[in-house]
Amino acid sequence: MVDGFFKVGTFTPRIHLADPKYNADRIIDAINMANDKGVKLLVFPELVITGYTCGDLFLHELLLDTVKTELIRIADETKACEMVSVIGAPLRVGDKLYNTAVVINKGRFICIIPKRNLPNYGEFYEMRQFSVPGETEEYSIFLDDFDCVFTTCIEESIISCSEMPDLKFAVEICEDLWVANPPSTKLAEAGALIIANLSAGDEIIGKADYRKLLVSAQSAKTVSAYIYCGAGDGESTSDMVFSGHSFVYENGKLLAEKEPFSDSGLLITEIDLGRLMYDRRRMNTHANSRISNLSAFCDIGELKETELTRKFDRNPFVPEDRDELHSRAKDILMIQALGLKRRLEHIHSRSAVIGISGGLDSSLALLVCAKACDLMGVDRHFVHAVTMPCFGTTEHTKNNAVELCEALGVTLHTVNIADSVRQHFADIGHDEENRNVTYENAQARMRTLVLMDMANALNGIVVGTGDLSELALGWATYNGDHMSMYGVNAGIPKTLIKYVVRYYADTCGDERIRNVLISILDTPISPELLPADKDGNITQKTEDLVGPYELHDFFLYYVLRFGYAPKKLYRIAKEAFRESEFDEATILKWIKNFYRRFFTQQFKRNCLPDGPKVGSVCLSPRGDWRMPSDAVSRIWIDELNSLK
Repeated sequence: MVDGFFKVGTFTPRIHLADPKYNADRIIDAINMANDKGVKLLVFPELVITGYTCGDLFLHELLLDTVKTELIRIADETKACEMVSVIGAPLRVGDKLYNTAVVINKGRFICIIPKRNLPNYGEFYEMRQFSVPGETEEYSIFLDDFDCVFTTCIEESIISCSEMPDLKFAVEICEDLWVANPPSTKLAEAGALIIANLSAGDEIIGKADYRKLLVSAQSAKTVSAYIYCGAGDGESTSDMVFSGHSFVYENGKLLAEKEPFSDSGLLITEIDLGRLMYDRRRMNTHANSRISNLSAFCDIGELKETELTRKFDRNPFVPEDRDELHSRAKDILMIQALGLKRRLEHIHSRSAVIGISGGLDSSLALLVCAKACDLMGVDRHFVHAVTMPCFGTTEHTKNNAVELCEALGVTLHTVNIADSVRQHFADIGHDEENRNVTYENAQARMRTLVLMDMANALNGIVVGTGDLSELALGWATYNGDHMSMYGVNAGIPKTLIKYVVRYYADTCGDERIRNVLISILDTPISPELLPADKDGNITQKTEDLVGPYELHDFFLYYVLRFGYAPKKLYRIAKEAFRESEFDEATILKWIKNFYRRFFTQQFKRNCLPDGPKVGSVCLSPRGDWRMPSDAVSRIWIDELNSLK
């Protein structure tokens, strides 16, 4: 395991019912196949060595003796495999029969864990053959035949890895998940990062979605990865049908799935243990691990770089599903508008003043202002939109700004600030031909001065337009566009803003508004602080200067949400953007720029105006992100400089 990625798998073999010898052969084949593919933890279905639907045959001594013999053979014939296998089997312990999970590693039996909750309703009647372990107490019994413990004790049923002390996994079996207080809750509280579920749930209409809902919720509640492996082909169909449904969730998110009734076989993905541990460190309400002395240890061999099969979204802030995207865009607009509405009503504001440039951010902020007016039941003339052309303003963006304001029905003001900026240059002795940072920032600060003073005159507040991506990079003029009285876009990254504006264009029902928003979406992102070219086109393109926002938003998400180190971030970025215009050198270049700007620009974030949190990543100093302005980026940059 390198970078925290741990390769896991499930395997649902085509079994022969009540034939442990045949089934053991299939299990051995699967273990060898998974081992060749680098799997370190392989989960089989419930009672896979016999089949779940053996009925009263489970009570027969010959079957049980054969099970024991074949389990020992499986361990012996897979001892060269550097992985852990979890196999469902019926086992005698004393004079009782238990439905168990047998954990095998490199020829050794690590432990044997019984099913704690036996269904005896509907089509299930497990208590007819199997016993309930330890109803009132936890205990462990050493089994000579397997040289390991049979345990109901939480501490002794959690398996740790010799090579990776932080890796701890545990097992529950089918119905254990469906009860009000699943064992996995206590197992996660005791330190287990991964839960394996060996299942033999039958397939009825709607059940597949429901079991995924259960696993997703349990995985999220316990901040764990959850591996679910279902029984399939070979089980009796006298009264039930089994689909082999298998999947893996990580903290509520589906990583991989073998859908119901698909071919039997191997499902592989990688669990990000570092991500899980980061979230557990971050969430102080997650129970502290109470493990003291673990008795179950596995050995998975030399830690190598795991070949990744899981996918990383190029746009992690943006849902891939169109319906989900529309739903999220609708909710984002409502969160923004309700936040602004509350602020305006609380201070009895008589207007909302906003600078409108014809660019993406100010357009979304203007849409939010209009929606806030609708929610308050006031005329949209309540919004005073101010366009402030200067040296770099193009006719295209200015016309878009005017057209959007008129289409939305807000009050429009035009204040040409060129003369004011020139007077300011004269006051401070700056040569207008020197188009340095002073030349640019003087325009941005003049615009903010105009907005603030107009807000005073109109008894209103200035609504900010800067977005989350700009805040991360510090791409704002301090006390210029950096400042407002309420920043409605502060929680939304640039890549998502595009989709929210597109959603509004597609659903507003007004062709005039739609056309101007599409034009704005097609316009290069620019602060327009440098003069246009001879043809009137934008010359200053933001992404040429700070880097592509698609990359920066990707970096931002994984650094802030999961605490990824630079080396790991670079690795997954190469995977995510493998089929894109960004080669490895380009990705590395902009990662370095991201970290450099992120550390040096914290002073701007430490004095941000109020603004609503929208998603799981936020940079408000009062919300999610606290960081000293003088934090040093050395160790992050050193790691980046070591990369090729």
